[in-house]
Amino acid sequence: MQTTLTKPTQAETACELIRSEILDGRLPPGAKLNIKALEERFELSLGAVREALSRLAAQGMVIAESQRGYRVSPVSKDELLDLTRARVEMECLCLGQAMRHGDVEWETRIVAAAHRMERLQSQTSDIEARSTKPWNDAHGEFHEALVSACPNQWLLRMRHMLYEQSERYRRLSVPLSTDQRDVRHEHRQIMEAALARDPQKAFQAVEQHLLATAQIILRSPLLQSQ
Repeated sequence: MQTTLTKPTQAETACELIRSEILDGRLPPGAKLNIKALEERFELSLGAVREALSRLAAQGMVIAESQRGYRVSPVSKDELLDLTRARVEMECLCLGQAMRHGDVEWETRIVAAAHRMERLQSQTSDIEARSTKPWNDAHGEFHEALVSACPNQWLLRMRHMLYEQSERYRRLSVPLSTDQRDVRHEHRQIMEAALARDPQKAFQAVEQHLLATAQIILRSPLLQSQ
């Protein structure tokens, strides 16, 4: 039986393009979004760009300003700390359920995702690798694989929303990692604890991993003026 692939709408395409530029830092925090310029650059309709910005505003990626259009959501110490605490709680909640319900297919997906991420990371310098789209995609797949056996779809949706928000901060932290952070080791610790079905070690590894990212940004000039 042949599967019919649905072509994304212009609004969906615009939403993905703008989100990617926000996550990559090409549209930095606080940047004013010129709708006409986005329309011309992406070669999409004005209506599609407006709809995309409305969707991104609902997701917290951009903010709508009365009579002034849209702006990329700013970053702040308070938001980063709140977001990190929420992510730790949600990741651990989903991972705990995944460890209870996961089977060999779940384990295989985690190992495969970790292998892909490490291989990409070994092909160039650590910081260069973690700045590329292939590695960022592999990183997202690894963290998604860890929780994929969680049966509660509402928890997974909320976890995905928090992950998307935290990606902005994580990617801002990559070029700031001057303290020789061993991200590979952090991911390996999480994977090994999850596969061993050891909640205490897994939750501790997740918390340390997420807090390490937050601490790098908190020490950086990005948030020092706040």
